[in-house]
Amino acid sequence: MNRSEYCCRAFSAVALSACALRRVIWSAEAPLPHSIKTAICTHATTLTQRHLTPIRFLLTLLLFTFTLLLPAVAQETIPLPRVSVEVGTARNPQEVSTSLQILAILTLLSVAPSILLMMTAFTRIVIVLSFLKSALGTPNIPPTPVIIGLSLFLTFYVMAPTLDEINRTALQPYMQQQITFPQALERAEKPIRAFMLRQTYTEDLNLFIRLSKQPPPRTADELPMTVLIPAFMLSELKTAFIIGFYIYIPFLVIDLIVASILLSMGMMMLPPVVVSMPAKLLVFTLANGWNVLAQALVQGFR
Repeated sequence: MNRSEYCCRAFSAVALSACALRRVIWSAEAPLPHSIKTAICTHATTLTQRHLTPIRFLLTLLLFTFTLLLPAVAQETIPLPRVSVEVGTARNPQEVSTSLQILAILTLLSVAPSILLMMTAFTRIVIVLSFLKSALGTPNIPPTPVIIGLSLFLTFYVMAPTLDEINRTALQPYMQQQITFPQALERAEKPIRAFMLRQTYTEDLNLFIRLSKQPPPRTADELPMTVLIPAFMLSELKTAFIIGFYIYIPFLVIDLIVASILLSMGMMMLPPVVVSMPAKLLVFTLANGWNVLAQALVQGFR
């Protein structure tokens, strides 16, 4: 039976239910006798004998209507693909190797965003903006998602030359099947390595070379990524903290001035933060602080 026949049956059942309901209403609206006692007895007898049967019939029709509609609704469900995971014995070593490769790729994909953020300018930018939020005395304004979004966009501006070089030398040749995947990875590593080396302090590189207990490389190209990445992150943290210190100085001066004024006026019960926060916001806005800070962050990378 197709869907149209189900709908016809459903509408017919609903019409019958409406007719039965109207009959019940008309019966209930019949005029009562004049005598009060006779009216009460007659109304109770009528409700018991005449009204109970249509109500049962109405409930039966409603249940029958829902029974007819259920198959039609079930036919409208969206078919979903069947996904199955099988665990069995491998027939040859190649199957085991392929499974391990897939597992390794899935593991790398889960941590790939964090690794990429650690190898870019995102770390320094988001820490500096967080220092600014704390220095202004507004720990919840701007919200954290806004800070992260602004940091990502500024990171794209900083990394644009590096990403363009990766796209030109590695991604496009690989998409055109001119080079293999290992060759594409090797070519993409060179711009990232050059960017991180320009931002990394020599003392941080020497520290992780000693910690790795490897012989010192003769050239920068021989420097392993396991040494370069943590050294780069440590340098970025150090640079971000230095910038945060310079950001705190003018706001600290405003706090000291406001506290001294309140103390000299004898208003010791008034918290200085209540007065200094509007002053900080006013000074930061008049100095066009967001533009100055964004420009300094983007141009501060070598």
